[in-house]
Amino acid sequence: MVNKRQQQEAHGIGQIEEQLEQQIQAAVEVQGESKLDRDIEAAARNDHSSWDKENEQ
Repeated sequence: MVNKRQQQEAHGIGQIEEQLEQQIQAAVEVQGESKLDRDIEAAARNDHSSWDKENEQ
């Protein structure tokens, strides 16, 4: 069973993750997105098995 402290810690972690995501979005708006970021996002959206086959070595 989860105790109150664990719930508070989980909530705090969620808040930190949300804040970091907002900071990332702000940085992208100011600086633009790097090619590496776009490649990572594209790989995450595509079929991982095909991406893995293309990048095996």
